[in-house]
Amino acid sequence: MNAEPTAPWWWLLLALVAMAALMAALRLWVQSRGRIKVPAATVSCASAPHAPQAPSGPTFQRVLSAQDALTGLASRLQLEDRLDAAALRAESHQRRLALLYIDIDGFKPINESYGYEAGDALLREVAQRLIGLGRSTDTLARMGADEFIMLMDGDPDHASAALVADRIRQALQRPYLVQGREVRLSCSIGIVLYPDHGPRARLIARADAAMLAAKRAGGNIHCFFADTMDPGALEAIELQRDLRRALETNTGLELHYQPKIDSRTGRISGVEALLRWHHPERGAVSPVVFVPVAERFGLIGALGQWVTDEACRQLRIWQDTGLRMHVAINLSVHQLRQTDLVERVQDSLARHDIAGGRVTFEVTESAAMEDPQASLRVFERLAQLGVSLSIDDFGTGYSSLSYLRRLPARQLKIDRSFVQDVASQEDAQAIVRAVIKLAHALGLKVVAEGVETVAQQDVLKRMGCDQLQGYLFAKPMPARHLQLWVMGDGVPARRMQFRDSQFEHDDTDGQRPDNEDDLI
Repeated sequence: MNAEPTAPWWWLLLALVAMAALMAALRLWVQSRGRIKVPAATVSCASAPHAPQAPSGPTFQRVLSAQDALTGLASRLQLEDRLDAAALRAESHQRRLALLYIDIDGFKPINESYGYEAGDALLREVAQRLIGLGRSTDTLARMGADEFIMLMDGDPDHASAALVADRIRQALQRPYLVQGREVRLSCSIGIVLYPDHGPRARLIARADAAMLAAKRAGGNIHCFFADTMDPGALEAIELQRDLRRALETNTGLELHYQPKIDSRTGRISGVEALLRWHHPERGAVSPVVFVPVAERFGLIGALGQWVTDEACRQLRIWQDTGLRMHVAINLSVHQLRQTDLVERVQDSLARHDIAGGRVTFEVTESAAMEDPQASLRVFERLAQLGVSLSIDDFGTGYSSLSYLRRLPARQLKIDRSFVQDVASQEDAQAIVRAVIKLAHALGLKVVAEGVETVAQQDVLKRMGCDQLQGYLFAKPMPARHLQLWVMGDGVPARRMQFRDSQFEHDDTDGQRPDNEDDLI
């Protein structure tokens, strides 16, 4: 019996292989000609398993780059550029586009339980999963912290946007492996369609409002924007837009300086730099308001860099006029997690030719202890620059004395809540006395902040507190007023009878909440 001929199926196989090779070669050629648009976020994440290093540079403009340093996704700036272009295309072709605002539910406990390195790795994995769901015409961006946005181009309707949202929730619900343990997460998604849900300038704000509504409903759902949703998110979006513009144009931001007084000599021993924002329409905006907005929308790194650079610039001006000053700068927990923080500080010191010993970074006790090992590494590298460290708000958080002993700190600041009652409450006196003795035993200087009465000053001096800071001596004031104030008080004053600060109008208008100035 003759075997059936086999040539036809071999020829078919060869034809399919040749066709596949031809299509692959054609795709590569078209890509090289620039006719296929591949999102930058997809390329950067798919080509490297680790996120790229954050750009280093002398100015805050370079911090506001087009790419998120942690995930490699687009930044908010790049998203807004692409959103503008997509909205113009949608208008010209009478098509829709969609924005999906994605917030990870329950991410904060991951950071608290496993540390920030594990949290960062988890965010990179989330970004990779989102990339797997996007098309070449979509844009993925990280808005800051654990929030992402997907911009869907290509005329999506209500149903297709909802379908993508469901796929995102399913993808992000798959288990993650964190330090050998299985972790599950969910997400809340707010959705807006353009032009259905308003003008382009309001889309991100309204997507955010829809996301918050999804969270209030219990999370792990998606929600389309409705006019009845909380308008508070719109105000936050507008505030961050104005703050971003202030950074880009270097307008409206200013440092005020509050003196620290040597308790033995009565002379000024240094100043603390405190950020103020003069909004062109709102007037003075409190740090209590704008710092959380900066943290939420990924501006805190640029804002912190602006403060460091401006303080160094002012130090150089003072030094050139014969005034040798020491400046303390507040460092937020978000800045502590920046991989290039030390390089940024080093760049500011070098550009203005300032010795590291003229600068102290104040870090709250709780921020330093959130991830003690990571904080220790950052502090040790800063110490190599000559920059000193002060533990701020000491006594209000939970800290390990073994870690405290290892930190290269030179100073402790007693929280104002203890100073407030130190002249009248025995328990406050006992706490302050114990902190001072502990600090001195560790070779640290002690600063008491929030000193507002002579009675508080006298008690703290008797206890051996090294430096005093508060409204009893001076309010925070602009650099030009501080220089006049210092020149007028060059001779040690008996009983520290300093005259009032020449800058009588502080931004807080006499209504300073507790620790407002400690925010940045």
